[in-house]
Amino acid sequence: MATLWKFTIFVIILCVSILALWGVAANYSIIFSKTVIGEITGVERIEVPVALVTRSDSNITPKMFSFAVGIRDEKTGEIYTSSTEDRQWAVAKAGQCAEAVYLPYPPWDFEKKGTFHGARLIRLFDCKK
Repeated sequence: MATLWKFTIFVIILCVSILALWGVAANYSIIFSKTVIGEITGVERIEVPVALVTRSDSNITPKMFSFAVGIRDEKTGEIYTSSTEDRQWAVAKAGQCAEAVYLPYPPWDFEKKGTFHGARLIRLFDCKK
């Protein structure tokens, strides 16, 4: 009876551990996101070389609204860059200040490890000079 109880506890702990690891892996970018506040060094629209043909009932691909974003962190002076498909970046200009959340690529994506994607503009404001 004691052996069955120990085995049951082991299976429960194993299942919880696997679910926790899966949860971290699936939400890595959100869990380890970085909030950057500072001056925008550049916002460039990425032109996708495609012909835009749509129907009235179809959605435009988000790739049409791709931007490359750079923000100099006001605390460290480091410039963080990211790619994004957030349309809010269309109004941001270099020289303005912003608060943005940068989502890191997971470490198991070896090609993009250590870089960011999906910069989400939280707040745009004039820099205090």
